[in-house]
Amino acid sequence: MKSRIFLKLLVAALVVIAACTLSLDLLIGRSWENMLRREMETSLRQKTEMFAARVASSPPGSLRQITDQAASTAGARITVIDSTGKVLADSEVDPATIDNHATRPEFVAALHGQMGTATRLSKTVGVELLYVAVPIPGGAVRMAYPLTSIHQGNREIRLDLIKGSAIAGLLALLLVFAATQSIGRRLLRITDFAERIAAGDLSARIQEGAGDEIAHVASALDKTARKLEEGFADLENSRQTLETLLNSMQEAVIAVAQDERVLWANQRMERLLPSGVRLGAPLVQSVRDPEVLASVQNALTTRDVTMARAAKIFSGRVFDVTAAPMPGGGAVAVLHDQTEIERVEKTRRDFIANVSHELRTPLTSIQGYAETLLESRNVPSNLREFVEIIRKNAMRMARLTEDLLVLARVESGEQKLNLQLTMPQELLDDAVQTFHEVANGRGIELSIMNTASSAVMVDRDAIHQVFANLIDNALKYGGQGEKVLLGACESEDGVQFYVRDFGSGISSEHLPRLFERFYRVDKARSRESGGTGLGLAIAKHVVRAHSGTIRAESELNHGSTFYFTVPRQSVPTPVTV
Repeated sequence: MKSRIFLKLLVAALVVIAACTLSLDLLIGRSWENMLRREMETSLRQKTEMFAARVASSPPGSLRQITDQAASTAGARITVIDSTGKVLADSEVDPATIDNHATRPEFVAALHGQMGTATRLSKTVGVELLYVAVPIPGGAVRMAYPLTSIHQGNREIRLDLIKGSAIAGLLALLLVFAATQSIGRRLLRITDFAERIAAGDLSARIQEGAGDEIAHVASALDKTARKLEEGFADLENSRQTLETLLNSMQEAVIAVAQDERVLWANQRMERLLPSGVRLGAPLVQSVRDPEVLASVQNALTTRDVTMARAAKIFSGRVFDVTAAPMPGGGAVAVLHDQTEIERVEKTRRDFIANVSHELRTPLTSIQGYAETLLESRNVPSNLREFVEIIRKNAMRMARLTEDLLVLARVESGEQKLNLQLTMPQELLDDAVQTFHEVANGRGIELSIMNTASSAVMVDRDAIHQVFANLIDNALKYGGQGEKVLLGACESEDGVQFYVRDFGSGISSEHLPRLFERFYRVDKARSRESGGTGLGLAIAKHVVRAHSGTIRAESELNHGSTFYFTVPRQSVPTPVTV
């Protein structure tokens, strides 16, 4: 790690030094060269003007002599031409060998009465020269100064810059090495600290006394470690509390991951399973009950709460299974032991069925003897009223025992359903046909409204019994409306049937308890009409046996509507041969 930091810092320092050196060379070197050129050009102009004045005041025969003297004094090359461009004198070359200078730019300007300057490589002497030409009567004079001194000065400056850059690079190397050692030691402490945290040692701490960015990073990491330690401590306390609560529950609890591997189970589940719970193994290796496995798999797939009844986990025991998805994935299943409740319920159902069965014979006898006495002419008129009361109560008891027997058979599942694919219209027609005479006798109109086109798989006799109980209630308690409406329509859950009356309605506080056994909204009126209080309870259990639902809606003075829904079935399309 130190070597990588060292190389990065060293490369960065060298790049900065090189950039600075190059910038100085480009900016200062060029400025220095321009300044030298301007000073040289100024000096050369002054010397050229002085020489031009001297030439103008000297006799023509002395031109060669004064040219050589001035060139020696100024250290420059001097050339004199006439107005045609012919070289009259030159300090370094024989004038006879020199070409005509009329086209030289500096002489062109001078012959037009102006001072001319130019910089170019001389064809005569082979070096780069700075030319300055001044007009004189009958021609012009020119001085030329070589630029080699400027180039030499630039080379010396560039060499000094390179030397300075080398010294700066060496210092940068030393500084980077020292900084790398310091930073490396501090980063190594931070790395060791992070590795201890990653290994689970949340008590690790790091101290940095400096105030730079690395110290701020170390301080933030140290603060994070403290927060993590506190958070994990709270989480562990919560986990232990939750585990204690779950272990103290009477219900068995087991949690699985998304891949159905067991994550955790409470002690009740451990005691419940003969072979115990295998943590980390698939759920099927610990629990073999298909209902439990199906409910957990459904909760994992659909992310919905699933309920089921399991009877194969432990021999002779029955459990209600509730499987629910967990927020982070996976699912948890809770098993409620329903064995004792099932035993009590079975005992109650058996008792009610046995008592009802035993009461049927004596009640039939009492009813028969009462009817015989009423038909006899030897019964005094003052006793006939009492005999009629006996007959009515015997009939009511007989209806009650019959309803109890039916309810017991439906609740226990002894009444097997003969499921048939049936259209809703057929069920509605059967119900109306059965109660048509009764409704006409009471002045009530029975009508049908059917918009359902899907078939249902039902036991026609059982659904007819549901309609019978609902229509009987509508005729008894909603008869003042003079109309009862039967119907069926499509719904999301299947086909929804309903029986609607237009009577006085039911108060809202009674609606949640309408389907309880022996619950009556108006007890006096119910007894007067001969009701047993079991009709709606029977209807509820019949609909539930069809995997359906039943409910009631009502409003005072606006009648009541009873709805029950059963799953729809697709009607197979007939094949034409």
